[in-house]
Amino acid sequence: MFNSGHDGRPLLTTVKGGTGNGLEIMLDIQQDEYLPIWGETEETTFEAGVKVQIHSQSEPPFIQELGFGVAPGFQTFVATQEQRLTYLPSPWGVCRFSDLGSDFFPVYSISACRIDCETRYIVENCNCKMVHMPGDAPFCTPEQYKECAEPALSLLTEKDAGSCMCTMPCNLTRYNKELSMVKIPSKTSAKYLEKKFNKSEKYISENILVLDVFFEALNYETIEQRKAYEVAGLLGDIGGQMGLFIGASILTILELFDYIYELIKEKLLDLLGRDNEEGRHTEDLSTCDNMPNHSETISHTVTVPLQATLGTLEEIAC
Repeated sequence: MFNSGHDGRPLLTTVKGGTGNGLEIMLDIQQDEYLPIWGETEETTFEAGVKVQIHSQSEPPFIQELGFGVAPGFQTFVATQEQRLTYLPSPWGVCRFSDLGSDFFPVYSISACRIDCETRYIVENCNCKMVHMPGDAPFCTPEQYKECAEPALSLLTEKDAGSCMCTMPCNLTRYNKELSMVKIPSKTSAKYLEKKFNKSEKYISENILVLDVFFEALNYETIEQRKAYEVAGLLGDIGGQMGLFIGASILTILELFDYIYELIKEKLLDLLGRDNEEGRHTEDLSTCDNMPNHSETISHTVTVPLQATLGTLEEIAC
């Protein structure tokens, strides 16, 4: 592994992003050394090239399933950007803290969990381990690979997948990738490469590849899972609703008291107004003179001027 930091090696760093500021290697895949294929099986591969995986130092590689291919005869540019993901534990989510590692890996990750589970299964059933598996068990022989290890691993993947359930880690670092390729060698460089490697142009186009891995920019993206509704927010909403409804209720009660007060006031004013009118009318009637009884005397003479001045309504009534 490149830049793993194992065995006390210092981690390599870069001061800027872009092409030429990362890892650039040229590989010879030596197709002539590939084993011949005598028959087709589930594990038979027909491609030529290499697989590469970009991962953090704390995560073990899982190239056979997570790696991307790099073909011979091309220069492959891989622009990558770091992503840091944070998930919530129970009861808001399902994740496992990274410091809860296993016997083989001190830091938990999905790759570490799967490799750990597969290693235990193969060692238990075949008494050996595959090349990429950790531990002290002896490596499987070609016969053990064919007769036990590969069938057992296929059985674990197809039928006993529930025994290797790996939850998402609460903290995860991954790298997004953007790939682009150009054909090599060019016509102007073919002769130079033939002379440098003492190989023919056909051999170079079939076996030589160039891999250029670099950061797109020296920054990282953070994706954080947050609680949709927290206790503080719930209490705040409850307090706000209670304040709203209690305030509305108090205002309604005050308005009801005000309405009752206005109604009583109006009724009292009506009653007092009627009493005053009746008293005034009685007082006005008592000021009038008694009308003479025409039945008692009719012998006197009443002289009425033709142009007498009309009196008030009370005088006329009297």
